[in-house]
Formats: sequence, structure tokens, C-alpha cells
Amino acid sequence: MGHIAQMNMGYLLHPHGDPRVAGFEDNSDRVNAVADRSQGFIWRLQGEGYDLPENDTGALFGRPEVALATLSTWESFEDFERFVHKTIHGQFLDRRAEWFEHVDDQSYVIWPIEAGHIPSLTEGKSKLLQLRSGGPSPAAFDFATGRQMSG
Repeated sequence: MGHIAQMNMGYLLHPHGDPRVAGFEDNSDRVNAVADRSQGFIWRLQGEGYDLPENDTGALFGRPEVALATLSTWESFEDFERFVHKTIHGQFLDRRAEWFEHVDDQSYVIWPIEAGHIPSLTEGKSKLLQLRSGGPSPAAFDFATGRQMSG
């Protein structure tokens, strides 16, 4: 498998800046810094990139006061999986119910990309909808399918 992109989205239980989601928001920079230093990390959407129309979280997912999305690229599925589950990120992932609404559908998607490709949240949403409607495939998958494909 070549490089991969990943997008995840969710809705906070309370608006951005609310003290009840501070445990998440106050640690985002810390977790992102670990991602930036992780083996295989290439790029992540940040800062002004969210100002571009193709990356407008509120327009893409609705409810801008609570919608969040992340987007990043990695050299391999294994590198990304290691970051998600074997670093401090995993500790925050285990606590997501404290800060995020439960969803009954996939909230993340992983897909293959060409080296050098910089995806958008619009592309990620399209891949997420593909995963939700058609199930995992080589074009849009989850961790379980990614492990099968890389193993």
C-alpha cells in the first residue's frame, strides 16, 4: 500500500470554548505535536487551511459551533495506526465519550493516495460517505480492513 490519507469528524457535546470540552481542546496541540513527530507522518490540515471553502468544517458537516474534523497524510497505514493506538492519542481516543456525541455510523475513513497528494475535507467527506454507503473497500476503509490489506 502507498501513502494514505485519513479524515475523522465528530460533534462536540458542548460548543467550542465551553469548559466541559476543555480537556479535549486544551490538549489538541499536545496530541498534534506528537503526530507531527511520529514516524511516517507527512502532513495535516491546520490553521488557515480550514479557511478554504473545500475545508470548511461547518459547511461540510453542519453545526459549526460543535463540528470538528481532522485530516492528515501518512507514509503507511501501519505508521498511522501506530500513532492512533500506541501514543498519547490513544488515551484521548479512549475518553472521546466525555467530549463527543456518539454516532451510530463511521466517523473516520482511511484511503490510499499518491505520494505528494494533499487531500481536502471535501475529498475526505466523499470517502467517508463512500465507506458508509458501500462498506469498506480498497478505496475507503477502516482500521480492521486496513490491517487485512496491509497484513
